[in-house]
Amino acid sequence: MFKSVLVANRGEIACRVFRTAKRMGIRTIAVYSEADANALHVREADEAVLIGPAAARESYLDGAKVLAAAKATGAEAIHPGYGFLSENAEFAEAVAAAGLIWIGPDPSSIRAMGLKDAAKDLMIRADVPVTPGYQGADQSEETLTAEAARIGYPVLIKAVAGGGGKGMKRVDDPADFAAGLASAKREGAAAFGDDRVLIERYITRPRHIEVQVFGDKHGNVVHLYERDCSLQRRHQKVIEEAPAPGMSEAVRAAVTGAAIKAAKAVNYVGAGTIEFIADASDGLKADGVWFMEMNTRLQVEHPVTESVTGVDLVEWQFRVAAGEPIPLKQDEIKLNGWAMEARLYAEDPANGFLPSIGKLEHFVMPDGIRVDTGVEQGGEVSQFYDPMIAKLIVHEDTREAAAARLAEAAGEVEVWPVKANAGFLKRCLVHPRFVAGDVDTGFIAEKEAALQPQPSDEATLAALTLIAEAAERGVEAKADRFSPWGGQPGLSYGVRLNAAPQTTVWAHVDGQGVSGPVTPVETGWRGPLGELAHVGFDQVQAGDRLFGYQGVDDGFVLFVDGEARRVTPYRAARGAAGTVSDGSLRAPMPGKIVATPAKAGDVVTKGQPVVVLEAMKMEHALTAPFDGVVESVSSSVGDQVTEATVLAVVKASAEAV
Repeated sequence: MFKSVLVANRGEIACRVFRTAKRMGIRTIAVYSEADANALHVREADEAVLIGPAAARESYLDGAKVLAAAKATGAEAIHPGYGFLSENAEFAEAVAAAGLIWIGPDPSSIRAMGLKDAAKDLMIRADVPVTPGYQGADQSEETLTAEAARIGYPVLIKAVAGGGGKGMKRVDDPADFAAGLASAKREGAAAFGDDRVLIERYITRPRHIEVQVFGDKHGNVVHLYERDCSLQRRHQKVIEEAPAPGMSEAVRAAVTGAAIKAAKAVNYVGAGTIEFIADASDGLKADGVWFMEMNTRLQVEHPVTESVTGVDLVEWQFRVAAGEPIPLKQDEIKLNGWAMEARLYAEDPANGFLPSIGKLEHFVMPDGIRVDTGVEQGGEVSQFYDPMIAKLIVHEDTREAAAARLAEAAGEVEVWPVKANAGFLKRCLVHPRFVAGDVDTGFIAEKEAALQPQPSDEATLAALTLIAEAAERGVEAKADRFSPWGGQPGLSYGVRLNAAPQTTVWAHVDGQGVSGPVTPVETGWRGPLGELAHVGFDQVQAGDRLFGYQGVDDGFVLFVDGEARRVTPYRAARGAAGTVSDGSLRAPMPGKIVATPAKAGDVVTKGQPVVVLEAMKMEHALTAPFDGVVESVSSSVGDQVTEATVLAVVKASAEAV
């Protein structure tokens, strides 16, 4: 076994690899960009090397700099993690040429599976079923348009070098094909340096099922059963689980058998994942599952497989890379219970899931479960990298218990002031269809309105908490703080412990005026959600719904079911910065303008794209907030813009008003 390993990655996966390496007594070496100088993975390593500026292409994607760091530190092996250089065959060859151990598959395997079109052709020859589509060399718009018509709408356009939902567009109407193609090509070129695409038939009720495979240098290949990753948003996985719900032994045998064939077809060594798409319109069937692609690396969701098999996949990677055989035979790998993982992203579900960046002033993860993260309180979510900040993983005896425990854990997350999707995750996990296992990749898009935060309960609880906080800290001296200046006449708003029972309190929650009825009781205050007792300045408890708050300026932040709610006195509320109530479309984060679908004078409808911003490796469409006319577009394709820059203004038309 080698004595030292350099992880050519950052964040959560670097920390994850270090954890196993340290348990095995292997010295750990980190690389980092200028933006990550104070990152958690840098401090957790035994040694760390600065390799360049914040931009990934000048640091984490620069193989020469990574190899120089390995040479300078005496690293014997390189683990690429996932993303960045993990599926770069040229880098894998350079590692071997430098006399280092590459913890991954042979470069020829990476090449064979690295491009989706070539991989599909290879799978057809290996007798692995593939999704009907077009993966030809002719990339002209005319040919692609004709092939889409032949396949039949809806179709899925996919960047041949793509992954993580980048360069992937669903098109339902032939009239939208050209725009979808242009966007997929832009994303493919920006993320992978390759704008070629393939086209597949879009399965109307698709499920995403994948099989974890493992090969060694002695010709052995095993599978570690399947995962279901069907809960997705914009082709990015949100919640993953193992095993797959509704999976019969017959279908499992067919899917895992196809995965073994696929891995053997490329003489696979190390950890890999064979991804399949399944038609869920009438349950899982052996003849309704098709190969999509192979990921020649460790997957983000590998912890669920580790949980149900008891295998440390990173340890297996180390051992196989060092020349050892796979530690277990196929019949020794058993399924045990049910595991689920939720990806905690720095994003705002209430604002089109736009990524959120900034300092993590408050960052608290749930206790009692596995949490894989690369950040900590006081750290920063950067504009330069993927917005995933943690993974929440649970393992229980049954699927129902796993879903309930993961929902509970998501509700315990506290993140501020960066926006996070914890509340959204909880609502997904408790939705009756998810609990029943009736989920496909279109579930989130179909149920998005129901999965958005419902303000009534949180707002009422926030108002009650405001009263409790006032009572604890001395309401008489600052009663005016909680007065509803300009409020409705005829209601009583006084907040005095020795006054008559109060019926209503007003506050602002995230800038919206709310009110809640309360009554003083011996231990505190009582409202519609039950008794509320104040426990110290930094912690409030009310049943199972409220997990805490921290003081902020003239109010405080309330954490309820994974949502961070900014509670302020009623009189202190103002319009939130960056809102579009006046028709101004502002950049939600720094980025580059890649398209301006509308121009000044155009008539637009609510939700119609006006400007497209590229940031954090994805395109984000800024849409018209209401029906109207584009008054101005102040940005051009290629412009680099800062956060809150006004990119366009939409004026409500007389007809819209």
